[in-house]
Amino acid sequence: MKARVFLPEKLDVKAFIEAASELAGETPIAALSRLASAASPEADLAAMPPVRWRVTGRAVPQRVGEPELWLDLDAHAELDMECQRCLHPVRERMAVSRPIRFARDEAEAARLDAESDDDVLAVSRQFHLLELVEDELIMAQPIVPRHAECPSDIVNLMHDDSETLVPGAPPAEAGKAEPSPEPKPHPFAALAALKKGSGS
Repeated sequence: MKARVFLPEKLDVKAFIEAASELAGETPIAALSRLASAASPEADLAAMPPVRWRVTGRAVPQRVGEPELWLDLDAHAELDMECQRCLHPVRERMAVSRPIRFARDEAEAARLDAESDDDVLAVSRQFHLLELVEDELIMAQPIVPRHAECPSDIVNLMHDDSETLVPGAPPAEAGKAEPSPEPKPHPFAALAALKKGSGS
């Protein structure tokens, strides 16, 4: 018997899980528009590695009732995002490894979602798997993307800007020592001079 072919764009989730099937692939960043929208304006989407993903169906038998339906998802992506310190691209890596439970209808999904900490979705015969991959990677993005160390030329530029002089002010001379104040006269020196002048 010929094995059933499952398509990630129109996945029959229940049949996929019950067959304990597996799907894996690579998808260009540009094909996931919501994920790509977080890229730096300077990023070249075509030059970035594709998103790599894999899903496996898993039915878990129960003592009472029908088996639980699970989808195990793994996905990895690299995205050039805008560093929040220097505003230049920084390569951020995102990884997702997550089991997702599927309920047999929307009502059961709402009930299970309220009763547990599991991610619960309703099964569908037209499920768009790549949208799920994209959702999970978006949630895995860093809140504040930034370099561990910004490029040295950018750091130097930021340092120079912080030392910019006020317009019209004379430039500081490097290594110029501050003039030392004249020594203050000893408080008893003036008294001694008066006594000497008086001949005492």
